[in-house]
Amino acid sequence: MTRYLISFDDGAMSFPEEELAEVAEASHQVVREAQDAAVWVFGGGLERQQASVVATDGTVTDGPYPETKAVLGGFSIIDRRVLDLRCALT
Repeated sequence: MTRYLISFDDGAMSFPEEELAEVAEASHQVVREAQDAAVWVFGGGLERQQASVVATDGTVTDGPYPETKAVLGGFSIIDRRVLDLRCALT
């Protein structure tokens, strides 16, 4: 069984607060369509990275890896075998 992990960058979900309802509805619609097509396996969002490092001298810095630019914000897993079959039938 071939499955794919689709990951979403944490920064991809930055949008104005007033657009939250519209963005949530759009993302739920994609999940519903994937479930209806029987290709949805699992998915979810992750907490925003808010790590910090406190040195022994009390200095607080971003971390643990301040040079990190991209952070995983969410993921979806789909079943490719079912997707290939459905595409072949249409």
